[in-house]
Amino acid sequence: MFETLLDEEERGQVGIGTLIVFIAMVLVAAIAAGVLINTAGFLQTQAEATGEESTSQVSDRLQVVSQSGNVTGDSPRNVDHLNITVAQSPGAGNIDLNETSVELIGTSGQETFQLSDENASIDIYTGEEGDVVLTDASDRADIGIDLTSDIYEPLEGGDRLSVTFTTASGATTSAELRVPTTLTDEQTSVRL
Repeated sequence: MFETLLDEEERGQVGIGTLIVFIAMVLVAAIAAGVLINTAGFLQTQAEATGEESTSQVSDRLQVVSQSGNVTGDSPRNVDHLNITVAQSPGAGNIDLNETSVELIGTSGQETFQLSDENASIDIYTGEEGDVVLTDASDRADIGIDLTSDIYEPLEGGDRLSVTFTTASGATTSAELRVPTTLTDEQTSVRL
């Protein structure tokens, strides 16, 4: 059943061969494990970045606090300037208003522009002069949109206008503005 080896050199060669095969298997397993760990790390980093981007698209948006318009003209009276007060929505990060775009959709068509354009103005109530970044939930900014320029037609009584703000992260906020059907001579501004 057992064969007796008389030659001691043969016995050592079998042990060395087995050791070489074992070392090769350990090296292959170590290389495979390194590749798997590297791939898992890469996928984890990519998943974290995607999660953060998705979160900012949902939470980094503006909240419309109030909306009004300036009433001018003789007959018919119309709204020639919009004043929209905005704040950060709950859980939002810093929002740079210069990187925010506005889309107007109404009876006069559709127009999209940046808040940093000449047709819009930004007055921030908190923070330093010239600072247009909302950094805190208590920050408020008044966004003025001039409707007398080539950007959009002034609004008349009964008109509706949809205003959509899109922040740099891609989060959107929409507000529906409705002009009262009757604008009197005494009115200089109207809540929309």
